[in-house]
Amino acid sequence: MTAAAEAPGGSDAATAPDEQDAPEERSDPQPPPFILYQDGPAYGEALHRLTLWVRHLLLPVYGREVTSNAPWCTRWWLHPEAVAQLYGLWMAWQGLTGDDGGLAGPAMWHRDYLGPVMTSLRDPGGPFAGCKAGAHRDKEAPGMDPFTD
Repeated sequence: MTAAAEAPGGSDAATAPDEQDAPEERSDPQPPPFILYQDGPAYGEALHRLTLWVRHLLLPVYGREVTSNAPWCTRWWLHPEAVAQLYGLWMAWQGLTGDDGGLAGPAMWHRDYLGPVMTSLRDPGGPFAGCKAGAHRDKEAPGMDPFTD
């Protein structure tokens, strides 16, 4: 803690002017940037942690049978949309099921996050639409004409 923060009124005669103007360091850790904003080793580490959560919690508890009406790709990490949605789901899980989530946090996670994300991912026209059981197929993104004024 700086001397400016310790003194009444936020200033102290013994504190140099530069120290008075300096912002205090935050003690609470900042969450990492969203996975799509990461690259290189940071992206690899984020994807690894996400994969562990999907493999050991999400799929064993919430992974329903794969059908043509509810596809799933066993190589979901090759689908950027799936990575983005699952990462968001995992971030919400961490926020709502931990100590700060409150007693209603898990219920809110199920209602507000799990259902919509799994419905979107497992939709027959969703990111896994071209994948079959045990067979990944890259999704072709729609094209776009050049922008002109």
